[in-house]
Amino acid sequence: MPKVGIIYNDIKPAACQVAEDLQDKLSSHGYEVVTATGVGGLLGYSDPAHPICHTSIDSLVPPHFDEEMAFAVVLGGDGTVLSACRQTAPAGIPLLTVNTGHMGFLTEAYINQLPFALDAVLANNYEIEQRAMLAVQLFQDSALIWEALCLNEMVLHREPLTSMCHFEVAVGRHAPVDIAADGIIISTPTGSTAYSLSAGGPVITPNVPVMQLIPICPHSLASRGLVFPDTEPVIITSANPDQLVMVVDGNGGCYVSPTDRVKVQRSPYSAKFIRLQPPEFFRVLREKLGWGLPHIAKPTSVELP
Repeated sequence: MPKVGIIYNDIKPAACQVAEDLQDKLSSHGYEVVTATGVGGLLGYSDPAHPICHTSIDSLVPPHFDEEMAFAVVLGGDGTVLSACRQTAPAGIPLLTVNTGHMGFLTEAYINQLPFALDAVLANNYEIEQRAMLAVQLFQDSALIWEALCLNEMVLHREPLTSMCHFEVAVGRHAPVDIAADGIIISTPTGSTAYSLSAGGPVITPNVPVMQLIPICPHSLASRGLVFPDTEPVIITSANPDQLVMVVDGNGGCYVSPTDRVKVQRSPYSAKFIRLQPPEFFRVLREKLGWGLPHIAKPTSVELP
């Protein structure tokens, strides 16, 4: 019996109802259906009394979600999609993402399009788009004390974000550089349209194999964004006497002590998205962010006498 999964946002009544209806429909088509909530992919936040809240990358995969699963349907907004990617990427499960939230930048279909989308997937009329993910690790001396998968970005900053920090950043084999800023962002191409875009970074199309480093409010005209191959790992150490905070995908994180090291590198796991038509990134940019829309004051051509 073929197996499919459903991951849904259980704090949204609409997503809960659709998940229940979808489970009945898939079961009637002869599928074994396994469900999980997006909460299982949340990383949780550390606090000063418990600075480490370590959950290993592979342990976030829900029970019975494995390589035998044909696909999983994700019901929620972008936060649920990010969570679902952490839950399913180690098992290589393709995701049909359905928006029950607001912007839905990462989703493929709206909830009213689900019947059509599901029929297309069951008929194998789709493509799979792979998106690079990052493995973010925190080391204390040589011991790994925290790690997470990341689809968008890793952010390192002071808490509260009120004063400048100094970071020593080494990209691959290159000499370390010092960055003075409120914080720094290490982003994937997928994350280039998220926090790093708001911080002044460029938009990068998803198929370009790079990472980018974006200083947040840098205290130098010379500190600007850097794009580099994703074959290069990044090592970040703090040059501050105070504790810093690291946040992954805006979801969870941990405290970083002055003697700790943060390592960011491309993960061997990728997020797999089901696309019902060939991926068209510029169309998504236009529809979701308004990029490249015609200017309303653009003059029409006028014939000269």
